[in-house]
Parts: sequence; C-alpha cells; structure tokens
Amino acid sequence: MSTGAITKQVILEKKFNSHLIEKGVELILQGLGCDRNDHNYTDTPERYTKALREMFGGQDTEWATFKEEYTDFILLRGHTMYSLCPHHLFPVKLNVSLAYIPNGEVLGLSKLARLLHECNRGPLLQEAFTKQAIAKLHHICRDVKGAACFIQGEHGCLTMRGAKSDADFVTYRLDGAFETDDLLARRFFDLVRKR
Repeated sequence: MSTGAITKQVILEKKFNSHLIEKGVELILQGLGCDRNDHNYTDTPERYTKALREMFGGQDTEWATFKEEYTDFILLRGHTMYSLCPHHLFPVKLNVSLAYIPNGEVLGLSKLARLLHECNRGPLLQEAFTKQAIAKLHHICRDVKGAACFIQGEHGCLTMRGAKSDADFVTYRLDGAFETDDLLARRFFDLVRKR
C-alpha cells in the first residue's frame, strides 16, 4: 500500500467510526422491535457498516493526465452511483454526466467516474454534489476551459415516504466556456438527454 493510500485510509478511519455505526444500527433494530436473536438480524449491524464503508470509502486514485491537443469537450455520460440523503438517510440514485474542455492535457477516461466517487464521502445534498464535482474537476485539471455537470437524482425520501412520488430531480452547473457559449451548452444538454 502506498503512503498516500495509508494516509487516506487513516483519514477515513478517523471520520468513519464502525463501532458507533454498528451500535446505532443495533438501536434502530431494537426500536423497530426486531428480534436480534433471529438469524436474519445477527450480522445486520456489521453488514450495514460494511456497505456504508464501500459506498463512501472512495478509492486510492492517482490523477494521471496526458498531453493531448483535443479541443472539444470530453463527456462522461450517464454514470450511475448511489448515496444517502442527509435529511432522512434514505438511498439516493444519481445519474451523473460530467464534461470538461481540456487545455493541452486530458484526464484518463476512468478518472472522471472515480472523481465522482471521491466527492461521495457521506450523505450529501444533490445540489452540493453538483457543485463539488465541478470543483474537484478544477482541482485536478487546473487549466480546463470549461466544465459542466448534469445530475438526475431519484430520492428515496420522496419515493418511499411523504409525497410517494417517483419523480426525479435535476441539478446542473456550467462554468467557463459552457456558461458563456450557448451553443456549447446546448450541445452538452442534447448529448446528455440522448442517453
């Protein structure tokens, strides 16, 4: 394991307290009247904790860039990922499209998806996630000419309770050339919707 991976794991361990999460799940099960002696619930606190670690753990990523004189935008379209709503801790399914216009160097293609998972470090509002994805892209590729993020979210707190609607929510953010060039923005939105 590299030094960076060890540091990242230590930071995650400080933020991610498995013991507290397991105790919390035990209390929830108790509050729901579940019989902890029932074999279905025996390992539920540990399984739930493991699932959260997997969802929010991120990856050890080296942000490789490559010199390339490509001048149009590069688009990751329709990347599906999952998070939790911070208000109810219900599941959120996100369909994310992220684009950028390089300026002499490009990011390895798989890194756009990894970048999105790096932003998913705990329950997060979709609106905040939309902004964070663009900010993370600018942090990794400092000289991009523009970036765009479009997210459709299906929120369990809407479908499973309250309004019980299967509607989805759309958020987007444009900056740089995507914000100033209407034709470019239209091309981005047209491509995103074709999926």
